[in-house]
Formats: sequence, structure tokens, C-alpha cells
Amino acid sequence: QVQLVESGGGLVQAGGSLRLSCAASGRTVSSYAMGWFRQAPGKEREFVAAINWSGDTTYYADSVKGRFTISRDTAKNTVYLQMNSLKPEDTAVYYCAARPSITVRTAPKDYAYWGQGTQVTVSS
Repeated sequence: QVQLVESGGGLVQAGGSLRLSCAASGRTVSSYAMGWFRQAPGKEREFVAAINWSGDTTYYADSVKGRFTISRDTAKNTVYLQMNSLKPEDTAVYYCAARPSITVRTAPKDYAYWGQGTQVTVSS
């Protein structure tokens, strides 16, 4: 089993930055693809970013491309999401997810393990 714990969320003004962290425990996720998703009130959970097992391939939703960066530190068993130029529409609960595969997917159904989420609120 893999446990994921997100941190780093909070309240920020539009144009600001936040860095989310996702710490994995229970087993190493070095061979797993990792993803970030978000869910705003009344909306479905949506893909934000994903990274493959080696960290050399990343994918982003069009809405965050150029503003968000996903990265991983294998030694720390941790994945990060650097969020810059934040907009009010980025407000959501952000979830980290792990996929026990070396290949990346963007659908929530393809991820086996999920964190509890961290709230990100961007004020205008």
C-alpha cells in the first residue's frame, strides 16, 4: 500500500505562487507515474499534471501549461507541483495520485492511490 500526503496549499492572491508537496510512504514510488488533479466545488475532478517514473516526461493540462511545473525527488519519495501566476480559476482542492506503472495517464481512473487533498484558494 502507498500512502500519499499533500501539503503546501493555502490562500494566495492572483498572480502569486504556491508549491505543493506530496510525500509518499508505505513503499517507494520510484517506479510509479505520479499525477496532480484538482476538484473545484460542483465540478468533476480534473487532470492538472503528471510525471513518469524517471522524471524525464511530463504532461500538463492546457489550462496550466507554462504556469505549473511538476517534478519529483526520488530520494525523498516526494512529488512537487510549483504553481506560478495563479488565477482565481485555479481555486480547488488539489490531489496527488500514484499510478503503479512507468507509463503516464491523465484520467483519474488510471491512478490507484490518492492523497486526502490540500485546499488552494486564489483571491482576485
